[in-house]
Amino acid sequence: MDYMVEKTTGPVVVRYKSIVVWIHWITALLVLTQLYLGFLFHRVLQQGTPERMDAFAWHKTVGALILLLALARLAVRLMNPPPPYPADFPKWQRFVAVWSHRILYFMLIALPLTGLAAISGRSEDGTVALKLGLSIPAIPGIAKENDIGDVHVLLVWTTILLLVIHVSAALYNQFGSKTDVADRMPPFRARR
Repeated sequence: MDYMVEKTTGPVVVRYKSIVVWIHWITALLVLTQLYLGFLFHRVLQQGTPERMDAFAWHKTVGALILLLALARLAVRLMNPPPPYPADFPKWQRFVAVWSHRILYFMLIALPLTGLAAISGRSEDGTVALKLGLSIPAIPGIAKENDIGDVHVLLVWTTILLLVIHVSAALYNQFGSKTDVADRMPPFRARR
């Protein structure tokens, strides 16, 4: 039995804890920044230019931050499971919400790791340079020429689709739904 789908908080809405709210909105900001940087260096800036290399360095840095936040968020979630949904939130919507969140968590970890794997084969010293003088260990044993970047791009498009669904559902639950489920995540508030 999946408690997030089966259980409810009854007629009341229980909000997420403050730490979860902060991680959620910081992650959202970083993901939007990451999408911008990814499209900038991949589609806009000319190959080999300093601007493109700078955008790519920031893309790697933001990706590392997203990975750290996703792991922190997962740890917080495992120690403090989220509150169940209110009883007036239909069971089929609970199921879709729960599983879309789980897939998003997976993507927030898989995307930075596939990005790291795609560039690890080009590491000369076993590390990947980031901005601000930081670096992270490269994944050993990855060929210089690999197809992991294609997997990364596929996951990016999948994540964009999931984000559109997530944001659309949040807006619907805030402005179109008769339930108060949007009240779980500040700054949203129950309409009643």
